[in-house]
Amino acid sequence: MKTLEQIILIVDDDKANRKMLKELLQEQAKIIFAKNGKQARELAIKHLPDLILLDVVMPDISGFEVIDYLKNDPKTMNISVIFITGLANDDDEERGFNLGGCDYIYKPFKPNIVIARVMMHLELIRQRKMLDEIAHIDALTGVNNRRKMDIVLKDEVAANKYEHTNLLVAILDIDYFKQYNDGYGHGAGDVALRQVGQALREICVRPRDFIARYGGEEFVIILPDCDEASAEIMLSNIAQAIKDKKIKHQYSSVSPQLTVSVGAVVVKSSQSVVVANVMQKADSLLYQAKNNGRNQYCLTELN
Repeated sequence: MKTLEQIILIVDDDKANRKMLKELLQEQAKIIFAKNGKQARELAIKHLPDLILLDVVMPDISGFEVIDYLKNDPKTMNISVIFITGLANDDDEERGFNLGGCDYIYKPFKPNIVIARVMMHLELIRQRKMLDEIAHIDALTGVNNRRKMDIVLKDEVAANKYEHTNLLVAILDIDYFKQYNDGYGHGAGDVALRQVGQALREICVRPRDFIARYGGEEFVIILPDCDEASAEIMLSNIAQAIKDKKIKHQYSSVSPQLTVSVGAVVVKSSQSVVVANVMQKADSLLYQAKNNGRNQYCLTELN
């Protein structure tokens, strides 16, 4: 597992405070700045920082309003937030914790305290991500597992309603994989699964593009901001990427090389869409692709 560079978003309307915090923390993480609440929300969504140092009192939107917004957005709800404030008030402190803050740093800043608290939370975030990765990665292929897929699908369907865009959800099934295992052995089957996972990674490269092994020889891809035309391009590119791996499959009835059948749904932005219905529709389209002869995809929209 690779260690990702951590990002801290510092939000304070006072330039001197931003400068001081940067000088204290620039050796610990990559620093980005926001000088008001509106900018903080925009940068949090754009960069998805590991940690936000958030001033409570700002001229446009308060820190409490900012965290309330972030904690109600599926994309930013898990970002850790430390409030920075000059208000040593029990009621405000309780309110901040109730809204989802994880700590407070008080002004005027005491450098050793700032560094110690931020480093402690960065380490907790790092450990949490490592545990999350171990729990949610398929050991054979290195892509995400079904447990993680369930979480991401729920979050992305919710985000799709909020963002008013389109979401591609597709189930891929390797054609005649039982015959592949019977003919070449399970060791070769494991290698083939890894190669398919790698082919998917080569195509699904945007930050929020998601790949998971769904079970056995099935994979799932979840691609935000993907309409029907883009979905057709992506599915064709995936089929070509797998073909380019040149995985021999003499036991297949559709091709001398390993192929996949795909059931895919473009989820429109609608409050009525239910996660279970998305997977049921994709699964039924997968079986339609198989019944139509395999080595193809079936795609439709879901409102």
